[in-house]
Amino acid sequence: MNEEITLLGSLLAPYGREIKLEDVAYNNGMHVLRLRIREEKRFTVIDINPETARDWAKMMTTWADHMEESND
Repeated sequence: MNEEITLLGSLLAPYGREIKLEDVAYNNGMHVLRLRIREEKRFTVIDINPETARDWAKMMTTWADHMEESND
């Protein structure tokens, strides 16, 4: 199955980690969000569907908002 990968952005995270987000479009019309996490020489790659991405984003936003409120 052929795929076309578009880099959406990258982040530098604590402890020298790098996170890249990519849109992966397959020739059958399916899209997944690919997360590439680099920790020194180790790589973790996770492909998720739009529903999982939305749920994950909500959880992360809730956590970040809570951390911001607790630091006020």
